[in-house]
Amino acid sequence: MEVLNFDKDFLQDFKRSSTREFLETNNIGMYASTSICGLNTRKYHGLLVARQPQIDTHSYVLVNGLQETVKVNNRIQDLGVHQYPSVIHPRGYLFLDSFKLETIPTWTYKVGDVLIKKELLCVDDVNQTLIRYTLIGGESIEFKLRPFSSFRRIHKLRKSNKSLYPITHIPNGISYSMGKNFDKVFIQTSTENTFSEEGDWFYNAEYLVEHDRGYAFHEDLFSAGELNLTLTSGIPLIVSIATEKAETKALNLVFNSSLNLKRKLNNLDHYLERSAQQFLSKTDKGTEVCAGYHWFGRWGRDTFLSLPGLTIARNQPEVCKQVLKTMLKDLKGGLMTNIGVGEAARYNSADSSLWFFWALQEYVDATNSGVATWKDFKKEIKHILSNYKKGTLYNIHMDESGLLYGGQSDVALTWMDAMVNGLPVTPRAGFTVELNALWYHAICFSLELAKEANDTDFIEQWSTLPKQIKPAFKAMFWDENKGYLADACEVDKKDWSFRPNQIFATSLKYSVCDKKMSESILKKVENKLLTPRGLRTLSQDDAKYIGYYEGGQKKRDRSYHQGIVWPWLLGHFSSGYLTIFGDSALPLLSKIYNSFEEGLSEYGVGSIAEIYDGEPPFTAKGTISQAWSVSELIRIKTLINQRNDNKL
Repeated sequence: MEVLNFDKDFLQDFKRSSTREFLETNNIGMYASTSICGLNTRKYHGLLVARQPQIDTHSYVLVNGLQETVKVNNRIQDLGVHQYPSVIHPRGYLFLDSFKLETIPTWTYKVGDVLIKKELLCVDDVNQTLIRYTLIGGESIEFKLRPFSSFRRIHKLRKSNKSLYPITHIPNGISYSMGKNFDKVFIQTSTENTFSEEGDWFYNAEYLVEHDRGYAFHEDLFSAGELNLTLTSGIPLIVSIATEKAETKALNLVFNSSLNLKRKLNNLDHYLERSAQQFLSKTDKGTEVCAGYHWFGRWGRDTFLSLPGLTIARNQPEVCKQVLKTMLKDLKGGLMTNIGVGEAARYNSADSSLWFFWALQEYVDATNSGVATWKDFKKEIKHILSNYKKGTLYNIHMDESGLLYGGQSDVALTWMDAMVNGLPVTPRAGFTVELNALWYHAICFSLELAKEANDTDFIEQWSTLPKQIKPAFKAMFWDENKGYLADACEVDKKDWSFRPNQIFATSLKYSVCDKKMSESILKKVENKLLTPRGLRTLSQDDAKYIGYYEGGQKKRDRSYHQGIVWPWLLGHFSSGYLTIFGDSALPLLSKIYNSFEEGLSEYGVGSIAEIYDGEPPFTAKGTISQAWSVSELIRIKTLINQRNDNKL
């Protein structure tokens, strides 16, 4: 493939360019993001979106945008883009000549007979976005920059309180804050400027994607005034937007040194590698995984499902271990958190703790560290297994059959967790197929470690269970005539909806299925659920099937797991397929992986979306960049490479 590049015709077509978004991050969870045409279409967009740990663990939009104005041939032109009720003003996208993501987001504007190149990056270890402007053609032009701010949590919107916030003059710039609990914002330039203090509010900026998603979508933005500069050919202008004062004379050096750390991108592998790194961040709690941009934070299930692809497959096992240790700090009653940290943690997930075992197993296999890992993690392993066995929150417990029971009618504890009007959209209380596949795997893997470490007490306590669980699983879930596994069961009722959750019974290192069962399951999943963008969450021939993800939150939640396509499921489908069908699986796996080249330019530029419609053209929806979507594609490529290497 070629470098992701959008030309003038695409960029000046507002309906298309406003639906493509870029994302730039750093290693402490800060990001900058908006549409490639320059319009904020979401409340989550901004140039400085950063954590405010002195307030809470959430991210905050501090600087929403920076509007550029130029004077060329005695004509003043605005390069910014804003949406207000019934009008787009200004329409700076009409000056766009190109956008590309070859290393960092880069735009070219053509105004009269001059070109202006704009490059953006986020600096590691500090909340700082740098933007570099370079004049190409012409000797110099007048250049103005107007910042817009809201200082609010990413999920909220700001309404004017009529206040004009005090501005402090600092070297080559200004600083201000919109609340005593917030960090100050420092906006500075590498060359001298004058500041016109014209503090004012801009009312009713519209975020039309929020409108389409059924949320409030109007916001009032505060602007401190304008920085007035001269942009001169041959002298790049660096703008720093940060929560710390910058050394303005060093901005060129900081920009170049940060840029030198980034690789050039020209294939799917490179873009996925870049995207993968964006989910990993350092916090005061440890190393964490962001589940997806823009609105997800640290999610337990997503963390463990993503870790092997984000770390092990990228030769970063120590980062994997750091994240595991971080997540274990909130272990309680055998349960890993679903969402939240510390006092804000919620534990409504039956599978997060079980996916921890899978992530740990991938770590051990990659590092050959069974004995050391048992020493490091045996306390938590024993804690989780014993609590699941005797019973913990939400009626999660081991049945006398050895199978794992979990759930209540009013709680959704698996990854199919959408709720509408207080009830699960996909009721799965009882014995669910993937929980029991994971339960079997967790016990078998723990026994493997205990045997390596010669922990005879643990072996004696747990060694008989796998032999009990395997036949019980088959009796509970398998139907020879149907040739697939039930999705969820009660003693007197079984749900035979054809869903992808059964693939985990084929993909885990310790599989609860025999080869014949796995062959049948995988072939049926391939025929009924596989699409170019992932697996459908429900077969099209089911009366409950919904093929499109659209509308307000309730309508979207009703469709979320009722047919909508999820890319992350491809990882375990591919793993199971390769295990069962061997080398003959490689053409299919390569086709799955390579099909996502096209997806890099469809939504979040350079990354993979959370979900896709279940019907052609399989339009990208949800988050623009999802950790487990990216990580599982990386893992598929690793599976392909490892298989090919073994053939040599």
